[in-house]
Order: sequence, then C-alpha cells, then structure tokens
Amino acid sequence: PESPSTGFSTALSQTPSISSISSEGREDLQVNRLETQIWIKPDIEKTDVDFSEILNAIQEIAKDVNIFFDELEGVNSPSKDDDSLLHHGNLTSTSDDASRLEVVGEEVPDKNKANGLYFRDGKCRIDYILVYRKSNPQTEKREVFERNIRAEGLQMEKESSLTNSDIIFVKLHAPWEVLGKYAELMNVRMPFRRKIYYLHRRYKFMNRIEKQISRFRGWLPRKPMKLDKETLPDLEENDCYTAPFSQQRIHHFIIHNKDTFFNNATRSRIVHHILQRVKYEEGKNKIGLNRLLSNGSYEAAFPLHEGSYRSKNSIKTHGAENHRHLLYECWASWGVWYKYQPLDLVRRYFGEKIGLYFAWLGWYTGMLFPAAFIGLFVFLYGVTTLNHCQVSKEVCQATDIIMCPICDKYCPFMRLSDSCVYAKVTHLFDNGATVFFAVFMAVWATVFLEFWKRRRAVIAYDWDLIDWEEEEEEIRPQFEAKYSKKERMNPISGKPEPYQAFADKCSRLIVSASGIFFMICVVIAAVFGIVIYRVVTVSTFAAFKWALIRNNSQVATTGTAVCINFCIIMLLNVLYEKVALFLTNLEQPRTESEWENSFTLKMFLFQFVNLNSSTFYIAFFLGRFTGHPGAYLRLINRWRLEECHPSGCLIDLCMQMGIIMVLKQTWNNFMELGYPLIQNWWTRRKLRQEYGTQRKTSFPQWEKDYNLQPMNAYGLFDEYLEMILQFGFTTIFVAAFPLAPLLALLNNIIEIRLDAYKFVTQWRRPLASRAKDIGIWYGILEGIGILSVITNAFVIAVTSDFIPRLVYAYKYGPCAGQGEAGQKCMVGYVNASLSVFLVSDFENRSEPTSNGSEFSGSPLKYCRYRDYRDPPHSPVPYGYTLQFWHVLAARLAFIIVFEHLVFCIKHLISYLIPDLPKDLRDRMRREKYLIQEMMYEAELERLQKERKERKKNGKSYHNEWP
Repeated sequence: PESPSTGFSTALSQTPSISSISSEGREDLQVNRLETQIWIKPDIEKTDVDFSEILNAIQEIAKDVNIFFDELEGVNSPSKDDDSLLHHGNLTSTSDDASRLEVVGEEVPDKNKANGLYFRDGKCRIDYILVYRKSNPQTEKREVFERNIRAEGLQMEKESSLTNSDIIFVKLHAPWEVLGKYAELMNVRMPFRRKIYYLHRRYKFMNRIEKQISRFRGWLPRKPMKLDKETLPDLEENDCYTAPFSQQRIHHFIIHNKDTFFNNATRSRIVHHILQRVKYEEGKNKIGLNRLLSNGSYEAAFPLHEGSYRSKNSIKTHGAENHRHLLYECWASWGVWYKYQPLDLVRRYFGEKIGLYFAWLGWYTGMLFPAAFIGLFVFLYGVTTLNHCQVSKEVCQATDIIMCPICDKYCPFMRLSDSCVYAKVTHLFDNGATVFFAVFMAVWATVFLEFWKRRRAVIAYDWDLIDWEEEEEEIRPQFEAKYSKKERMNPISGKPEPYQAFADKCSRLIVSASGIFFMICVVIAAVFGIVIYRVVTVSTFAAFKWALIRNNSQVATTGTAVCINFCIIMLLNVLYEKVALFLTNLEQPRTESEWENSFTLKMFLFQFVNLNSSTFYIAFFLGRFTGHPGAYLRLINRWRLEECHPSGCLIDLCMQMGIIMVLKQTWNNFMELGYPLIQNWWTRRKLRQEYGTQRKTSFPQWEKDYNLQPMNAYGLFDEYLEMILQFGFTTIFVAAFPLAPLLALLNNIIEIRLDAYKFVTQWRRPLASRAKDIGIWYGILEGIGILSVITNAFVIAVTSDFIPRLVYAYKYGPCAGQGEAGQKCMVGYVNASLSVFLVSDFENRSEPTSNGSEFSGSPLKYCRYRDYRDPPHSPVPYGYTLQFWHVLAARLAFIIVFEHLVFCIKHLISYLIPDLPKDLRDRMRREKYLIQEMMYEAELERLQKERKERKKNGKSYHNEWP
C-alpha cells in the first residue's frame, strides 16, 4: 500500500484545478496543504494507528478542502439568495464527491459561455457593459479610466460587435472581494437570519370569529387576481432579517454561494458606484462615468438583461429560464392583466425606485375601482331618472318658446324643444347625485393619499428602506465648471466645494420665474386664439350648406375647437420641454436631485396649465360675460362672445374633458409603446437583411441589449407626469364628468401592462436605484387634491344648474315655503329661468337675417334667452331681477359651505388615519429587539467556539469573557 502522505495527495488531486483561483487564494491553499501534511505525517510515524482510521481522517480533510474549493471557484450551486425562482434544470447542486464536482466545473462554464452573460471563461458573470467606438478620439481618457477600473479590482474583457467592427463592448465583472468591500461602504443590507413571527394575544371570542371567517373563506372560490404559486415558482423573497453588510461579521449572514449572495441588480449598482468615482484624467473634477458619457468617450453604459424573455417551453411545466422570462410571463404578458403585480420580483430585477413607481401605480389603479363604481352609479342614476326629470320634460315640450339667435346675423331663431337631446344628455351628468359625488371624490383623494402613506411604509419596511438615507450627492459637473473659482467648506463632508453666491442664485431664480410666467402667458394666448376661433366659426357653421352642420353649429364648433386645442397642446408640450430644460440649466442647481425637482416642477406647471386652461375657460368663463340681446359684450369691439347652449354650458365641458382625456391617453400609450416597438422592429429588420435570421439569434446578450432602446433620459418622469395629469382630470372637474374615474381605470389597467412590457422587452435594463418614496410627486398630488375641492365647488355652483333649481324649488316654485324640493316642485322652472327680449331692440350688426316668420307665419316680436332680467317694458328694461340676486347669494354660500365642509372632512380623515399601521410599528420594534438579541447570540457563539478551538489545540488561553 502507498504511504499515508501519498494517499492524502491522491485525495487532494481529485479536487478541481486551481488555475482559476486568485493568487492569494492559491497561496492560502498551498499553506493549508503544507500544514495538513506536516500535521498528519508526524502523528503516523510516532503512533501505531490503524490505517483505516487514517484514511477516514484523510477523507474528512479532503471533504473540507472540497468545500474550500467550492467557495473559491464559485461553482453555480442552487442558492436561496438569487436563483430560487429559476428553472431547476439549469442548475447544478453542490456535491461532496470530487469527481462529480469536476464534471460540474466543466459543464457549467460551457453553458455560461453560450448564454452571453459571462466572460469567455464561463465563470465570471458580466455585471456591467460599456460601449464605445474605436473611431472616437477620446482614446487617452478611456485608457486612463480603464486602467483605474482595473486598479479598483474590477475585471475587464473587451469584445467587438458582430454587426459593426467599430463598436467595442467592455465587459466588467466585480469579484467577491470588491463586492464585499463596496457593499460595506454603501451600507447594502443583506439577509442574516430568518424572521420569527409572533401572534398577539387574542380573546377566545375573537379566535372563534376568525375560525368561522376562515371556514367561510374556504367555501369561496380562490381569488383570481392572485398569482398562481402552484404552477409558477415562488415569487416571494426569503423572509429574513437584514443588516448592513460587514466583512468582519460575515459569519452572521446567510451565504449559500458567494457568486449569488449579491443578486444581479445589487452587483450592477455596486459596479456603477465604482465607475462614478474613478478618475479619467488628472484633475480635481475629472472623475466619473457620467462625464465620459456626456463628452462622448463612451456611447452607452448599461447592465445586462438576464437572457431572453421568451422560451420554447411552457413556464408551468418547465419553469422560468431566468428572472426576465418570469417577469414577462407573470407581469408583462397581456394574459395576466387581471392579476396582482409581483412587486418583490420587480424590485429585485429593476430596483426600488422603479418598484415604487409600479407599487404606486397599482395602488392608484386599485383605489380607482370605488371611484369608478360611484361615478358609473351617478351616470346610471341620471339614465334611470331621465324620464322623470321635470326640467328635461319642459324643454322637450316647449315647442312654443322661441329662443334668440346665439350668434350675429347668420344664426336663426330656434325652438327650445330643438335642444331636447342636449337637455337629456346634460341630466345624465348634472343630476341630484352630482353633489354627493363631488364630496365623495374630494374625500376619496384624501383617503387615497393617506392610505398610500401607509402602503408606502409597509413597502419601505419589506424592502429595507426604513433606515435608508440617500448618500451625500455629488455636485453636478456643470455647477462645478461654473463656480469652481469660489469655494467654501461643506458642513457635512468638511471638504471644500464650489459655492454659488446668494445674489447670483436669486437673480437666476428671478429670470427663471419670469420665463415661467412668460410661458404661461403663451398658454393664455393660445386659449385666446381658441376663443376667437369659436366665436368666428359658430357663425360660419350656422351659414353652412350642409343641414347637419347648420342645425348643430354649436356642437360642431365645440368639437373642432377641442381637436384643434389638442393639437396645440401637443405642439406646445415639445416647446415647453425645451424651455423647462433651458430654465433649469439657467438656475444651475447644485445636485442632480435639485435639478430633477426643479425640472419636474416646471414641466408639471407648463403641462398642467397647457392641458387645463381651455377646460377652465369653458367651465367658468364661457357664457358668463356675454351681456344680453341688444347689448352684447364684444371682443375687440368686433366679435360677440360665445354663449352657452340653451341647455347650459355643462355639455361643452363634458365634451372638452371626454375628447381631451381619450385623445391624450391614446397618444401617450402609442408614444410609450408604439414608438419603441417601431424602432426595435426597424433595427431587427436591418439585422435580418444583413446577417440572416440564424445569425441574429446567435448574437450575445450584450449585442441584443445594445440594439434595444435606452430608458428615457429623465427616468420615470414621463410615466409619473402622465399619471399625475390624469389624476388631475379625474378629480378637478369630476363633478362635470362623473365617468372620468372609469376612463382612468380602464386606461391604467392597460398602462400597467404597457409599462411592464416596455421595461421587460423594449428597453435596455435600467440601473437598479434606491428610493424611499415617489419624491416631489406626492406634494403635487396633495396640491391637486386641494385644488379639486375648490374647482368642484365652483363647477356645481356656477357651471351646473343645481343652485338655480334649488332656489326655485324652495323660493319660487309650487312648493315655495313648504320645505320640499321634489320633481313636482320644479314645474315652471324652465319658463322662470328664461327672460324676454323685444326683437326690435336688436343692434344692426346683431339683427338676424331671418325674421322668424317660419314659426308662426308672421314676424316674431319677442324671443327668449337664458338670464334673470326684467322684461323690455318694465321701468328698468333688462335689469337684474330679485331672483338673480337670490341665486348669486346661494351660489356664494354654497361655495363657502362646501369648501369648509370638505376641507374639515379631509383634515379629520388625515388626523384619524395614522401614517404607520399599528401592526407594522409593533413589528419594527419587535424586529429591532430580535436583531440585537441575535447579534449578541451570534457573537457569543463565535467567541465560545474560538475558546473551544484554542483549548483543543492546546494553546494558552487567558480568562477572557465570556
């Protein structure tokens, strides 16, 4: 038989090759081998031990060496940290058998080489991609930058593009040592112990109720909205306590495999953090990847997607190929539009910032369900009560009431009964339930925001964002270049930094505010142009040859004006973006977050005013300042201001909101998905023509991702802006258009899947970044909620006929003084709301071409118009009646009471709903206590283990604690 030392060497030879291990690891391994041989050989020579026992000892030592190799060579073993969601057929398990380990070491790199996610050796995973062109003249900066990247410990590999030899891809990989070092510096929280839940002490009565409820739920069908966890892999993160990573306390953390301990998003974030702090030139400010991207040294920089989002095999039978495939099947696919979002997986793949956006969008969409249901109920209430509405009955039966022309000369006299259809449509939106709905929506907006705070707190706790604070942000390069001559000490870092004088800052802010004011004036000018268009075209359509347009001249005017207004809105949006960008850069914000907040506020103001200015005009100014027949108010003493339809102005407001809302959302959805789809399709078409279909499918992952569209330069700005403007439409004029929440709900159900599809399939993978909340957008939502109370109060009081009908029912109708306000009390309301005008009192330029003889066979002497004025033969012709002042006083009183009541309810709800749920507060306190106990127990266990090992080795041991 061979000697024991030879047997031990044979056991060691069964372990994998150490050629891929770092130099430090190889030195440590040689030392361990030498110490093991020296420790075994003397014992064998000095003592008479059975040879079988020696071989058993050698095998145990070889087993430990195999485990050591596993940690150094990074064999892809199944891990609960990152790959628990993947198809098990693609993974290998850790084995103590050396020969099996050797086979695994050969198979896995070959598969890794093929999927384009690893270096050429198939072992180093690609964490980040840089792209540049060889023809770019910034060669020296790149060389210095890449040399400093290697000095930081990152591994690098370059590869030219298969489609363009001028394009070079730089593949970056962060080894374990670099990840551990920077994870500790960045305070990355990692799992170290599974959570232990406890139950509150409950009374027997409550326990019985819960048992009955759970038994009742067992009879009900399963919730279809929940993701099917039986056919799909588990989408939940491991429920573990987390703590900031520390290399000194690495034994506390749950590490199954060092290669997968940090997930791909975290690895990319760490690499990006390093790249932002690497110098590319000698100098104080010549640092960071962003500057190299801005000056064109690099063309693109992005982390890789985790393979293809499609698979030949079904996910239900074969599992998911990768996280991207899993996201596509259970989130971005249209077949799961009715299911909840896998937010934990979204956060894991895209980061907390994008995860919070989809969490907020999902919460907003869910909260729209009750608003849409109540709005639909108000609309259906109007439909069911349509035949019992006394006002619309009187309008439809008023064949003997002749209305005055609504424009100069070409508009004819018309019967009031001709507006029967418009009166019925108006009742659908303006009925007895409208006031209730307006109050409900004001309260809904507050409840939505308050419960979002609670939801955000739960998400922040689950995603370890409670104690996370943003790092001290870097100063923008533009700010440094502008104010590099004047410096002062930073009170936080204690380092000198560029300083902007107070006078310079104020002057720039004043210029920026002036620019904002000027652009708002441009919006008002555009609205003024629309008003002139409406005034001019209503006469043109009234004299049109086609009877359909001639008889519906006012509706045609409103419809075309809204479409033209939409085109102007879209054109001005392009201008506003450039102006907002110029004004924000003019202000010279110090950091990127300050720049983002300033730009966001400007763009929101511009877009909000642009989108809602015409709506405000129709709601509060149209038909309010027209004068009366014989004394019309005119624009530039030429054009007579537009009047409301005989049925009121609410129908115009409904048309404005409906058309703008539908067109805007349709256009946004097309630009969000249609434009990237067309661009990516065109790129794929060119690749197919040049290289063929088979060659295209063999492209590596970095080539495929490079051909995708980059994420918007402003991040999630466009997504948030679209939803915030929609929130404004849903709340600000909801009293005039109760179906707005329903339209918003339908759009958002599509929007979630559109955005998901875009992020997963059409865009390059964005860098995973952290955030605690939705930022400045929450304050904007609160402002819109306050504005909505005021606007709805004015819409009900001024635009709708709710107040005039109420005054008539209680003061002037058949039930006056009786305290009733039913439909029987509205008899005679239409006649009481119309004033009489003597046709001979028309101005020359207003006198119609027709004398109205077609109605009664003789020229008309009188016509009617909407107002509360005295008849022409009264002592004060066409003066305001007492009923006008009663209606005006009631309107003002309603506005004051409505606003104070709703604001009181809003503040009461805000006070009663705590920002942090009680059970979450208890869990946080409990977790803090358990973490301290676990840390203490783990440290105590480690010290006791060290003490035992010292005693076992016979080393001197002092009476140390514990």
